[in-house]
Parts: sequence; structure tokens; C-alpha cells
Amino acid sequence: MGIKKIIYYFSLAISGKEQQFTSGSIKRAIFMLSVPMVLEMMMESIFFLADAYFVSSLGANAIATVGLTESVLTLVYAIAIGLSMGVTAIVARRIGEQNPEGASQTAVQAMLLGMVVALVVSVFGLLFPKQILGLMGGAPDLISEGFGYTQILLGGNVTIMLLFLINAIFRGAGDASVAMKVLLFSNLLNIVLDPLLIFGWGPIPAFGVKGAAIATTIGRGSAVLFQLWILWHGWTKIKIGIKDFGLKIGIMLNLVKVSLGGIGQFIIGTSSWVFLMRIMAEFGSELLAGYTIAIRVLMFTLMPSWGMSNAAATLVGQNLGAQKPDRAEISVWKTGKYNAWFMVFVSLFYLFFAESIIKVFSQQPEVIHYGALSLRVVASGYVFYAYGMVIIQAFNGSGDTKTPTIINFFCFWLFQLPFAYVAALVFNLQALGVLLAITVSEVLIAVVGIIWFKKGKWKTVKV
Repeated sequence: MGIKKIIYYFSLAISGKEQQFTSGSIKRAIFMLSVPMVLEMMMESIFFLADAYFVSSLGANAIATVGLTESVLTLVYAIAIGLSMGVTAIVARRIGEQNPEGASQTAVQAMLLGMVVALVVSVFGLLFPKQILGLMGGAPDLISEGFGYTQILLGGNVTIMLLFLINAIFRGAGDASVAMKVLLFSNLLNIVLDPLLIFGWGPIPAFGVKGAAIATTIGRGSAVLFQLWILWHGWTKIKIGIKDFGLKIGIMLNLVKVSLGGIGQFIIGTSSWVFLMRIMAEFGSELLAGYTIAIRVLMFTLMPSWGMSNAAATLVGQNLGAQKPDRAEISVWKTGKYNAWFMVFVSLFYLFFAESIIKVFSQQPEVIHYGALSLRVVASGYVFYAYGMVIIQAFNGSGDTKTPTIINFFCFWLFQLPFAYVAALVFNLQALGVLLAITVSEVLIAVVGIIWFKKGKWKTVKV
């Protein structure tokens, strides 16, 4: 494929003008969905990187505060992403069935459910930020400096919830470019506000680490308003109106049923990350800061990989809705192959340039050492992650969220956590023990997922 043709297809994918994914070239369909989804996920990770970059100059405590808070927020992400899986699967299936009204009704019920969950989290975040950081192992001076960051992000978590859910609606409908454009707007706003609110400028006071939380919440909140405007005016395949509001029990129960597996698998996975962060906190703020920076950098490349996995989920959902299960399966294997090639390149980059990458965020020797170690060990399993993520998302896109939940339960709770605890604390490998647990468990998920996927039971799931 010539460079002009690549540029043409790239611009076509960004524009979102092509939305036919149940016929024609599978390779082309993967490309048209993956490009905006990869860019969307990269921009989601820029939230983390921007905060880490500007906060890093405030010291190890500030970086560690961000890391501990993000660990707690992963539970919010678990619910948001779990619901998003259900939303994407059902919306994609309805679009494949040529039923846009059913897709719109599902979209509204998802937003209502997300707002209720976010309200509960907000209450705890606003009232108990110091206690939350304390439970995560934060030192007294860290809690004193950083509890405002935790309070604002958890208190305003409705912006996270709705941003994920509405973008999942766009993805399920095949409108991935819209989700990408929303996050582009949100990121630009966050990047402008971060230094202004962290360091102050003119009449704007310096809020310190709390300023990063304010900037992120404003950026995400503005994006949510933009999303709602798009849905209301019907600028995509999904259009919501007054008639769609109000509780629709049947649709809500179906959404909850499909989403429970997604929520379960991410609560299992993210709660494991919380416990791993808790183990890391035993070894001091410098190690914790290095690990936090590395995880944020890793997320920058895991998010694009996740974007390709989301493309597989949409292709599976829409093709099953169109009664084309074989096309759905071929789409998964091809997406996995492309994802693996991408991850090979990224893992080599991290292996060779780990220290240089961490130095962008910190000049402290111990932070650099542990950050580089984290990058190298986790990235060593990237090829397996590539196939694992695509396979798991393929299950979710079919509406079979139960199978990935079972896989996550055994690989994370029954394998990863005991491995990490014993290796880090009993055999005194410290950070290396935790990092090895992460890599080996993700390899295990990929192997088990592929074996289960080949059985083909996901093709018969009804949603």
C-alpha cells in the first residue's frame, strides 16, 4: 500500500465517514475502526501523563499521591469500563440488527445507571479522602499534602463515568471518530489548565497537586457536555430525545445482566492493581513514585493496544448482529496479529530506553532506577498482552462477559496476588517480585483466553 493510499485511508478513518463493518474487506474495517479508537485511547492516557509531568516537579509525595489516588480510581474505572462493555456489546448488536431506536434506549439507560453509581462514590470521596489515602498506605505528610487531589477526583468521578459510557455508545455504533474528537477537546483543555492551576498565573492561585485534579475534572466535564450535545442533536447514528428518558426496566435489566460480567472482571483486575500498589507502598515513596511514573508511561502504549481490542469488540458485536459469526472470528484473529506487531515494537523501545523515558518525569536516582525496572519487566510480556486483550474484548463484544470474568478471577486473584505477596515480601524481591507477578499473570490470561476462544461458544450468546 502506497503512502498516498495510507494517508487517504487514515483521513477517511479520522473523518468517520465510513461506517460499514459487516461487509467488504475485514482488513479495511479493522483499520477504519482501529485508527480513531487507538487515538482515542492514547488521548485517554495523556490525562495521566500530563498530570504526572506537571506534578513531578512538586516532589515524590505529590507523584505518589497521584499514584495512590489513581489506584483507588481504578475501581471507578472498573465499573465504568464494565458498564461500557455491556453498552458497546448491546449497541453494536442493535446497530447490526438495523435497530437504532433500541440502541438509543440502551444509551440512555446506561447513562442513568452510571450517574447513580457515581453519586455513591462521590459521597465517600468528598467525606473520607484522608482515610482513603491512609488505607492505601500513604504516609502522614503525603496525606496532608495530597488529600485535596483525592477529594476532587473522587468527588467529581461522574465525569469519568459518563465520559467512558458515552464514548462506549459511540464505539458500539461504529462512530469511533466521534469518541476520539471528544477526547481531543478534553485533553487540550486539561493540558492548558494543568500548569495554570498547579503553579498559578496572574490572579489564578497555585493549587499545587490539587490543581491537577481540578484541571482534569474540568477537562472531562466539558467533554461530557460536548458528548451530550452530540447525542441530543443526532450527529451520529445514535440520537436521544425526551421519549428515551425514564426508567425502562427491561432494557435496564438486560444492560445490567450483560454488564455484570464486565464490571466483575474489571473489579477483579483493578482491585489486584490496588493491592499491588499497597505492597509497593511498603518500600517507600521513591520506589512508589518510580512505579507510578512507569505505569502511566506503560498506559500510554497499552491504551492504543486497548483501542485495537475495542475495534475487535465492535466488529464482533455488529457481525453477530448481522448473522455473520465466521466474519466476526476472522476479524478477531487479524486484529490480534496487528496488535502483536505493534506491541513488539513498543516493548523493544522500552527495553532499550527505559532510563531516558523516566528521566523526563524525575531526576531522582532511586525513582529512575525503579521506574526503569518497572518498564522493562512489564514490557517483556507485551506480545502476550496484545493477543490477550483482543481475545478478552472479543468475548465482551459478543456479550459473553462471564468467560473473561472467570479467567480474570483465576489469573489475578488466585495467581497474581499470592505470587506478588510471596515474591515481594517473603522472598524479599520487593518491586521485582510484584513486577514479575504482573507479567506472568498477563501471559497466563492470553494463553487461557485463546484456548477458550477457540471453543466458539461466544458465537451463540444472545443479548
